[in-house]
Amino acid sequence: MPNIAALLKEEIARLARKEVRAQTEEFKKASAQYRAHIAALRRRVDDLERQLKRVGKAAGRAQPAAASEDDEGGTARRFSASRLAAQRQKLGLSAADFAALLGVSGQSVYKWEHGESRPRAKQLEAIAALRGVGKREAAARLEKLQA
Repeated sequence: MPNIAALLKEEIARLARKEVRAQTEEFKKASAQYRAHIAALRRRVDDLERQLKRVGKAAGRAQPAAASEDDEGGTARRFSASRLAAQRQKLGLSAADFAALLGVSGQSVYKWEHGESRPRAKQLEAIAALRGVGKREAAARLEKLQA
């Protein structure tokens, strides 16, 4: 004759497994739904990031065209920090004197030459106007400004 205690123990274990399975089934379904939802959100984020890159590239290409429209028909000017420094040294001027000729501060010229900032379109035009000036004429203009 089987041991009643062993039968009781087996029945309790069987019922416990059945209850645990019923309880965990809900969590398994919810977990599967959450994983599917997370995967869908990741796909959506990837799509949005790709769209953002495309828009950023398109805006980058469209921006120079918009900048040239603001020049009021003038040509687009390029800027090189090393060429600005070379031009200033060719004229034999300090950064402060060069800045006075351009109508800006000496700190601006220093930052332009060291690549920390870039001159605005109006200032680029002033720099371009000084390009054809010699040492004597630059000194004369500076003297006129200081007088």
